[in-house]
Amino acid sequence: EVEAWKHHVVGPGVMDWYIWDAAPAMFPSSPKFMFPMLGKMGLATQGTPMTPADRSAYEGADDLEYEFKAQEISYSKADIGVPVGYWRAVGHSHNGFVTETFVDACAEKVGKDELAFRLDLLKNQPRLASVLKLAAEKGGWVAERPQGRYVGIAAHKSFGSYVAELVELSVESGQIRVHKVVCAVDCGQVVNPDIVKMQMESCIVFGITAALHGEIEFVDGGAAQSNFHDYQMLRMNECPEIDVHIVDSAESPTGVGEPGLPPIAAAMGSAIYKATGTRHTRLPFKIS
Repeated sequence: EVEAWKHHVVGPGVMDWYIWDAAPAMFPSSPKFMFPMLGKMGLATQGTPMTPADRSAYEGADDLEYEFKAQEISYSKADIGVPVGYWRAVGHSHNGFVTETFVDACAEKVGKDELAFRLDLLKNQPRLASVLKLAAEKGGWVAERPQGRYVGIAAHKSFGSYVAELVELSVESGQIRVHKVVCAVDCGQVVNPDIVKMQMESCIVFGITAALHGEIEFVDGGAAQSNFHDYQMLRMNECPEIDVHIVDSAESPTGVGEPGLPPIAAAMGSAIYKATGTRHTRLPFKIS
């Protein structure tokens, strides 16, 4: 049993750089001096009372559905001078990976199946528990797999929606191949199911791309990668089969454009651990 959960997030605030770099293009009629001045103020004050808290670094870490006996979530604003911007799912992207990866490690520590471990912590959170059960059922969590195939599962709440994803993959000669992803989503009332499915599919492809290829290297103060020839996207022949299941709900509609992304890397990491015996805590995944 987990006695306490302590999570300290360290990173820059997106808003400072957004004000500096992106806002002038979005609001061209505003005084040009204003944006760099505000950006410099945000970078200089480093989250002091002079500037409001920017949740972009720690969102997804500070509102976990899991019911631990005690939780402490803290954030230290730290900027290394590299401009950052809004990435799909923003803070939920990295915090979904971090929290779900560590939940997997906790399950192993106490000797429990990672699905059962999660469900024990979600007894009073029926919506997240429901998507976990649905993804596990539709993905055949306890089913026999072909030799060399491994599964992992993860779940996360973001933008008001609950998403769980089961991943089936293999690792051969140091190469990770995702064969299938089963996604369960509860986003409240749904007007157009096809739009929900398309958003989940695109989030999954986006997230797999980041987990396998999404690395920027800095050389002599500049990014080494310049375009898609050296910053690879997931190719069509690499894309897995994706099966999306939508929970029938009477709750108010919530977001679908980003919630499909946070669980995917953690679910992949869980399966990779079973395949290789190494638990990865950094992205992109690199198999030695």
